[in-house]
Amino acid sequence: MELQTLTYIVVGASFALYIGIAIWAKASSTGEFYVAGKGVHPVLNGMATGADWMSAASFISMAGLIAFLGYGGSVYLMGWTGGYVLLALLLAPYLRKFGKFTVPEFIGDRYYSQTARLVAVICLIFISFTYVAGQMRGVGIVFSRFLEVDILTGLIIGMGVVFIYAVLGGMKGITYTQVAQYCVLIFAYTVPAVFIAIEVTGVALPQIALGSTVSGSEVYLLDKLDQVVTDLGFTAYTQGTKSTIDMFAITVALMVGTAGLPHVIVRFFTVPKVRDARISAGWALLFIALLYTTAPAVGALARLNLIDTVNGADGQGTAYEQMPSWFSTWENSGLLAWYDHNGDGKVQYAAGSAMVGKPKFDGEKRGEYGERVVTNPSKGEVVKGAPYANELSVDRDIMVLANPEIAGLPNWVIALIAAGGIAAALSTAAGLLLVISAGVSHDIVKGMLAPDISEKQELMIGRISAAVAILIAGYLGANPPAFVAQVVAFAFGLAASSLFPTILMGIFNKRMNKEGAIAGMLTGLLFTMGYILYFKGIFITPMAENIPANWLFGISPEGIGFVGMILNFVVAYVVSKLTAPPPEHIQHIVEDIRIPKGAGEAVAH
Repeated sequence: MELQTLTYIVVGASFALYIGIAIWAKASSTGEFYVAGKGVHPVLNGMATGADWMSAASFISMAGLIAFLGYGGSVYLMGWTGGYVLLALLLAPYLRKFGKFTVPEFIGDRYYSQTARLVAVICLIFISFTYVAGQMRGVGIVFSRFLEVDILTGLIIGMGVVFIYAVLGGMKGITYTQVAQYCVLIFAYTVPAVFIAIEVTGVALPQIALGSTVSGSEVYLLDKLDQVVTDLGFTAYTQGTKSTIDMFAITVALMVGTAGLPHVIVRFFTVPKVRDARISAGWALLFIALLYTTAPAVGALARLNLIDTVNGADGQGTAYEQMPSWFSTWENSGLLAWYDHNGDGKVQYAAGSAMVGKPKFDGEKRGEYGERVVTNPSKGEVVKGAPYANELSVDRDIMVLANPEIAGLPNWVIALIAAGGIAAALSTAAGLLLVISAGVSHDIVKGMLAPDISEKQELMIGRISAAVAILIAGYLGANPPAFVAQVVAFAFGLAASSLFPTILMGIFNKRMNKEGAIAGMLTGLLFTMGYILYFKGIFITPMAENIPANWLFGISPEGIGFVGMILNFVVAYVVSKLTAPPPEHIQHIVEDIRIPKGAGEAVAH
């Protein structure tokens, strides 16, 4: 069957499944809309948490970053997995025992302040919209390639599907939809990885294939990849390109940012008991590990296959007319660009920028990208007529999606990975949009502006908020500031610098008061956001070029949340010491939520 037809069938069937589940699990109360009625089984909640957690960044972009960064991409693996352990051990059980609907509600009650609650909502909205921009970009990338529509049309389709099951089903509908989405995405991710691992190494398990020898030789996969990329002028695949301080900062920012992500935390509010929150965290770690331990092999195999395909067996390049069909198809999607710089009719991939400035990725106008750049990697300089000329510019976000095509796998595998990529993006987008909706309807409207509104009115406001959030998310998806994983890394930095310290101190420091919490959150958020905007956003200037020499302490925007977190802790501690302690009953609440007894039914207020 033709690939596009097969893709429409597979993706369409998955959409029908998601919408059917949302209709079946329609939320009829605010409890079901916000926390699925607190009746989700721990195993199912673990699976839903895995889908909520493994976003487009995990499915689409992480292995792409690893493919191009090699060892440097390991920060995403270490940070995201380590952070989930922090969340499971330090936050989830205690927050579930506290028994609230949302993270801002916990902060508002713990710090006996509506102002603290409002600041938490503001932090949550900034974090969630930054994060959701990456998810919607992922949706657009998948649609633009596999359904052969432009990115904007793809975004509109994705927004429509999310609208139906997020607005209609609420957390109840999202939870059971995410269970289905986890099954789709993990199957779609591992099946191509297994096929390609067998093809390259003869070993079926990708995790083992990464450390195995290449079929027909005694050379290990990573050794061969190191040799291939260094021959082309790149840094060795297993050699780090980031400074130690930046590696450390990014890893910590991703770890603590994970533990502060509101859409992940709220998943632990959906189970019946505190004990179930711990159990579901363990299951979620298992489900997440299936993808995260596969990603390094996917990245390495994708990079090797790309080089072999583009440069050919002799390393001199492949004639454009002889390139597989996937090459021109991805060109037309606007995510891959090639220009025949030396006029030999062959595509050649090597170190160095393929063009001056940012590539336009306009597949219908190949060559209209400005002056081409030829790099001599042995001297580290740009030279006209040098022997190493890079003629290919590849968007990193296509590597996982294009991997089955590059490896020549059957069409049904390619269609499957399209459905998996969409499932990963939509599952996380839905969770993010719901916490934004809850922040507006439950924390701002019900909690502060109109506490006397009925449950029906609150539910309607929640659905309207979700609809508006989807529209904003669509715009951000069409105009993202960076690669999917980088956008998501910014969201983690914001969470690390704002919510995580406040939640952690709220659980383990009974002396922390509202003044300290508010000052800490605002300091961490404003510092981290300002730094990211200065280097990546609307305030970027020639003086703020995104190069290490200009970074504070050599820390990149992806890792600056680590510094923001420290500032939050320090400011909160100092301010709390200079102001009055919390009321006695608040200090007793802090002590109570850490006591193991009562690990049964938590009471919601």
